[in-house]
Amino acid sequence: VFVASARSGAHTRLPQVSGIKINSLPATAFANSLHTLSKLYGNVFTVHFGPRKAVVLAGYETIKDALLNHAEEFGERAEIPIFRKMTRGNGIAFSHGELWKTMRRFTLSTLRDFGMGRRTIEVRILEELNSLIKYFESYQGEWKPFDTKMILNNAVSNVICSILFGERFEYDDPAFLTLLKLLNENTKLLGSPMVLLYNFYPSLGFLCGASKTVLRNISELSAFLQKLFKDCRLFVLKESKKPHSMFHNESLLFSTLDLFAAGTETTSTTMRWGLLLMMKYPEIQRKIQEEMNQVIEPGEMPTLEDRKKMPYTEAVIHEIQRFANIVPMGVSRSTPTDVNFQGYVIPKGTEIIPLLTSALNDELHWKTPHQFNPSHFLDADGNFVRREAFIPFSIGRRACVGEGLARMELFLFFAGLLRKFVFQPPPGVNKAELDLTADVGFTLNPMPHLFIGFFP
Repeated sequence: VFVASARSGAHTRLPQVSGIKINSLPATAFANSLHTLSKLYGNVFTVHFGPRKAVVLAGYETIKDALLNHAEEFGERAEIPIFRKMTRGNGIAFSHGELWKTMRRFTLSTLRDFGMGRRTIEVRILEELNSLIKYFESYQGEWKPFDTKMILNNAVSNVICSILFGERFEYDDPAFLTLLKLLNENTKLLGSPMVLLYNFYPSLGFLCGASKTVLRNISELSAFLQKLFKDCRLFVLKESKKPHSMFHNESLLFSTLDLFAAGTETTSTTMRWGLLLMMKYPEIQRKIQEEMNQVIEPGEMPTLEDRKKMPYTEAVIHEIQRFANIVPMGVSRSTPTDVNFQGYVIPKGTEIIPLLTSALNDELHWKTPHQFNPSHFLDADGNFVRREAFIPFSIGRRACVGEGLARMELFLFFAGLLRKFVFQPPPGVNKAELDLTADVGFTLNPMPHLFIGFFP
């Protein structure tokens, strides 16, 4: 990867400044390297990935200026070969132009009609939480340590399935477990060196077994989802008969797949980070439980109404998202036209990397950016305070469409589990030994770990 400054004139050649080897760096180190380079070359600079070129935006103020103040100029999604091959330009996350606008509007209205933001969705989440608690309780009698990856994936994905398809799946359903394993495998492979190599040199795809596996998994995921949205097909058939309609089977299928994949992976990963951090910092876990004891009646579970009365819990959840930083490089944008930005000319079609880790660790906005510190979101009186540089869902036109749902899930699942259990490392494991190093994929997962949940 070669690094160059952005150009200040339309015909100024991009000077090559330095180089780093991407094949030797995991995503965390690569994102951190870009963040470090921004301190040398400024908050707008160019990197070369083999034949591909991208402009990096670093620091919260720069990202905000681009994605909010110049929303149209930075509003398209970059053409990333593996995602282009996976979606064929359909869906919400990687579509463009009018198709993207149409599918995003449809998705938001559909989620709203199905209850996102209303009490009905809260009831769905609490019902799923009850099933999750029963699963955790099944380990109580033997005090068996267990990993939460699959079970949290299942619980979170059941919420989106209940919204989209009106049904949930049992935690031991073999077909659904296979589906989640395919999703986990793709999440891991999409951040692998071989898939990155494919994105740099798509013509070498025939040599890249990882990209073939990703595409095969997508085919199986699509076939499974096809069986579930039969009722939606009636809408598609009706809409597709209208002149110039953008609704067709593929556009609906990949929009559904986007919601299913993103709605499962990011929320469950954040939850796993949260439980690991509670084991690492038991005093923080204890303060959350003390706050709930003051706010919630004995025997009752937290609801969304309780959130505003639980500032410390809310601060911890936000700090988990900031500290875990699960999508450190964001998802690339693209410039649909030539852009004059902060004194630089960025040509049409340039890939843009909004370096979210540089905002979530911006020393101008966070007192201790590299420490897990819930006081980042508290004032001197202990009240919850929103921070402008808190952008784990990104910002602007391409911000996460499921942000509202994710916020509800994180609060209800996290607070609900801590209401029922005290999470500790297995016997013989000291909290100091708990590893906070990320397991790299398309998102940054915590390393596999076991824990025991005791009744408080």
